[in-house]
Amino acid sequence: MDNSRAVSVNERYWWRVVLLSFIGWIIMYATRTIFNPIMGVVGEEFGLSNADLGLANSIFFLTYAVVQIPFGALGDKIGRRLVIMVGFVLFGLMTYASGIATTFVMFLFIRALAGIGQGAYYGPQYALSSEAIPTRTLTLGTAIINSGMAFGTSGGYLLSSQLVLENGQHWSRPFFIMAIPTVIVGILFYVLLKEKIVRPEDQNKTKEELQAEATNGGNGYDESEGAKISLGSIFANRNLLAAFILVFASIYANFVIITWLPTFLIQERGFEGASVGFISSLVPWASIPGAIFLAIRADRMKNTKRIVYILAPIAALSVFLMAFVTNQTLLIVMLIIYGVTGKLAMDPILVAFVSRHSPRRALGTALSAYNFVGMSGSILAPYITGFLSDTSGSMQIGFYLAAVLLIIGVGIFATLAREEKVPNSI
Repeated sequence: MDNSRAVSVNERYWWRVVLLSFIGWIIMYATRTIFNPIMGVVGEEFGLSNADLGLANSIFFLTYAVVQIPFGALGDKIGRRLVIMVGFVLFGLMTYASGIATTFVMFLFIRALAGIGQGAYYGPQYALSSEAIPTRTLTLGTAIINSGMAFGTSGGYLLSSQLVLENGQHWSRPFFIMAIPTVIVGILFYVLLKEKIVRPEDQNKTKEELQAEATNGGNGYDESEGAKISLGSIFANRNLLAAFILVFASIYANFVIITWLPTFLIQERGFEGASVGFISSLVPWASIPGAIFLAIRADRMKNTKRIVYILAPIAALSVFLMAFVTNQTLLIVMLIIYGVTGKLAMDPILVAFVSRHSPRRALGTALSAYNFVGMSGSILAPYITGFLSDTSGSMQIGFYLAAVLLIIGVGIFATLAREEKVPNSI
């Protein structure tokens, strides 16, 4: 498939990309989190331990992470819209199939296939949006897209806690409900978006100037025409490596919270029924204004490191304290603080950082590598936290470990990252 020809777009096109990408993340995160409030119900039906339940999440994110780089490279080669559509259709079918699983082994196998379907989204989607959004508003546009994660997380929590915990319906019902919109959104990506574009800010440039930007990024790579950009060269870039390590720590902490917070609230802090979904939703809801405000500041300041140095330590402290405090009001405060400073708020800044320091011709591959490393944290966090809970009798130690990893991550980022002007950044 020849995707080399770029088409001109009007000033409003990038908002179409942002809106559809925003909806895509709502679907992605809602279908991820419908399982978490009802893990105890599923565990009772299949006779599972916390480690087993953590494994159900970990196997999903294992396959999701493994296919990140292949799907990112495939999208760069054959078309990002096509890769996204095929992934969403598979994901929707497997979401429905999750609800009809009759054994835990079958459930694990289906969730592994669902993870493969979701893995087709991250790199191709951010490559499409990074090319469409004007440079001056790249971080803000990314933050708006990422806020879909918050809406989806909250929606998934509320849907399953209301239907299953409050109304007593079977745990399969939320999976059936989410399957159809998942397939529809995948088709919309293919129908409504364009594959290669010339952004409004680039439309007055000559063909030679555009070709130079695509093949000579000036980011420490040999991007002369025909040169191959290796995966090793992406990991060798110290700015990208710094972002990869920090996002691993950030996502590890985030998935400790996303996976185990509802169960922690029920088993160790006395919450019950639909209130579990509501309290758990405070994290994603708090992240929305925080992420957008910080994105605006980042676009103006052009200094990622300074913002990261503020956010990551506060996020680490809030993760530690949400497990340490026993007062419900203080716990709620810590959840809100984490929402404002944690992964969902920090991710747009790091994505823009990676986009600025990546070769344009391999942007999908670089972003997929970023998400592959980061989502490795989501593979480990559910199982390790469940295992620590089984062995220690409490989930607190899992939260403490997440806080420590965040501090280590920001320390490594401070050592490696070098903010520098990239002449031909996205």
